[in-house]
Amino acid sequence: MDKFKVMIVDDELDFLETIVKRLKARNIDVNGVESGYKALEALEGRNPDVIILDVRMPGMDGIETLREIKKKSPLTEVIMLTGHASVESGIQGMQLGAFDYVMKPVALDELLEKVRQAYERKLIQTGKA
Repeated sequence: MDKFKVMIVDDELDFLETIVKRLKARNIDVNGVESGYKALEALEGRNPDVIILDVRMPGMDGIETLREIKKKSPLTEVIMLTGHASVESGIQGMQLGAFDYVMKPVALDELLEKVRQAYERKLIQTGKA
């Protein structure tokens, strides 16, 4: 599989740093940002294939961030990351165009599988599969 770009958006810095480090160790081109605002700024220059987006963040929450991501980059696949048993938020995200959602805490292998599936979907949608 080609190397693809992943962005992780989460305000929990320990979680963010850990996931970024673990994905880099698996040779994935990944960057992390700690807010929806920073995600939208980074989207401009980076153009990730897949974004892992926390639902609950201060300021611009994940649902609002998802709306803006889909306006700016409709083919970017987004995986909603939800904690606090907030399945409703994950479902709402999918209704707004997210690829899927996963519950925190998430096993790295499960998250990687979702990322790969999302990337494959993007390839199909762009005719590159």
